[in-house]
Order: sequence, then structure tokens, then C-alpha cells
Amino acid sequence: MKTQPIIPHLAVDNASAAIEFYVKAFGAKEISRQPAPQNPSKVLHAELELNGGRLMLADDFPEMRGGKASTAKALGGSPVTLHLTSESAEQLFNQAVKAGAKVTMPFAEQFWGSRYGQVTDPFGLLWSLGTPEKPMTDEQLRKGAEQSMTAKA
Repeated sequence: MKTQPIIPHLAVDNASAAIEFYVKAFGAKEISRQPAPQNPSKVLHAELELNGGRLMLADDFPEMRGGKASTAKALGGSPVTLHLTSESAEQLFNQAVKAGAKVTMPFAEQFWGSRYGQVTDPFGLLWSLGTPEKPMTDEQLRKGAEQSMTAKA
């Protein structure tokens, strides 16, 4: 296997359901799944192929961290956004919503030259989806950011 520059590793409250969701929502392909030895209904480790990269995930095991849960839901959200760039980003966005994701930011044309939107998956994780960016000058980006930030203030 070719080494990857970085692979996100997610802790979720139902890894089997998360795998099913990521397959339906984003077209992920399951590479491997290892059940937990003492509880085969929980996933100790799984790996997915997604949008040309890899994603690892597992069920949360709070008992291994002094009873502290570490999922995005248990923590009230996550500061991390998982981003997918694709020519078919809008289709993936709509698939994710149909599979159960909640729209966090509607899919639309953005000032930086991409069609882009955000969803929160059923496991509390934030995903952004966008088309490849069109070339923009620094001046276009500055003006677009100013207009966008002023409109939201």
C-alpha cells in the first residue's frame, strides 16, 4: 500500500452505522474492518477509501480513557472539518443530505471561486464539499472576502 500524507482517524458512537453512512453519502469503499475482541459488535478499527484518500474510524472506547467519551457528539461538536473536493461535489452534498446529514451551510457559489457547502453527519462530524476552485486574483479574493464578511456581520 502506498503511504498517505495524512489519514484522519475518527472515533464515532456507532462505527458500523458510520461506515454504511459514508458509503451511501460519499461513495466510500470499505477496505477493512476489525471487530473488538471483547465485543464483536463494536469496531476496533476500520479503513475506508474515500475520494482518492483514506479514512480510518473506530467505535469510541471511553473505558480505555478513564470513562471519557471522545466522539464529536459527546464533546458537543468538533473544531475539525473534513473536506472533499470533487467535480461532483453538489451530487455528493445532496447524497449526504439524503443519507441523513444536516445542512450546515447550503451548497452555493462562493467568493473564492468554488461551489461549496457544509453538512453535519449523523455522528456529529462536519464535512465540507466543494468543486475545484477557479483561478482568482488576490484582489478578487480580498474584495469577495470583504463583501462576504460584511454581509454576515
